[in-house]
Amino acid sequence: MERKRLPDYLKRGIIDTEKTKLVRSILKHKCLNTVCEAARCPNKAECYAKNTATFLIMGNICTRNCRFCNISGGTPQSIDPQEPLKVAQAIKELNLEYAVITSVTRDDLPLQGADCFRNVILETKKLCPSIKIEVLTPDFEGIHDLIDIVADANPDVFNHNIETVRRLYPKARPLAKYHRSLDFLNHIKEKYPNMKTKSGLMVGLGETFDELKQTFFDLDAVGCDIVTVGQYMQPTKHHLPVEKYYTDKDFENVKQLAKQAGIKQIVASGLVRSSYRAFETYNDTNY
Repeated sequence: MERKRLPDYLKRGIIDTEKTKLVRSILKHKCLNTVCEAARCPNKAECYAKNTATFLIMGNICTRNCRFCNISGGTPQSIDPQEPLKVAQAIKELNLEYAVITSVTRDDLPLQGADCFRNVILETKKLCPSIKIEVLTPDFEGIHDLIDIVADANPDVFNHNIETVRRLYPKARPLAKYHRSLDFLNHIKEKYPNMKTKSGLMVGLGETFDELKQTFFDLDAVGCDIVTVGQYMQPTKHHLPVEKYYTDKDFENVKQLAKQAGIKQIVASGLVRSSYRAFETYNDTNY
């Protein structure tokens, strides 16, 4: 199948600012990864300018193979025991106000990396007491004890992406389960009711507006505070094809569907990614 051409309204040049150069320099020196750099995110200059960044911990090799994701699969690297301190030091050197910590999926580890998230949160809050931290984690196979390891470290926002509508899970996320992700978010809200929860999904994989609306209702039912929606863009010819590029009007419709379903904070447009304007959205939830 021929790949659909990316519309002009979804194209944004990569702006190389002094802040992006500084970020790259510090990351290289500390041997750290960010999703911003690894994915060549078009929003990174804007985020860096607002003192936010998204750190990718536990290496850059994933133990799963979701058909929409450009993260490499294979045999993961060993865990760097100094990574929590390195991340905390980088956040301090960059004078960040809001940091997002995410990871590849590490089903190979005894605690699936939950302890790594905990250690990064605790080390960062120790070195940068005023920092706000959002975590974006894998599903930990739905094991509540692993979720609790992360939540007990008290991140300000706990994000777990549902990614797509229920029907498309076998095609897009064969090793994940829709109901498992909902249970994940529900568990956090039930056990940690004051913790902000967040989830995100892509559009353009063949879902319908009715399916999106049902997904929003499902997320609202588990108390999800913030939802992000962005356009899926096919990374390579080996990934799932784009079935549709959403227009600005489509995204306005998506926002209305989310609001009708009860979602308190919805961020939706073509270039939105999970961490886009994360700090502003977090502040907006403090009503």
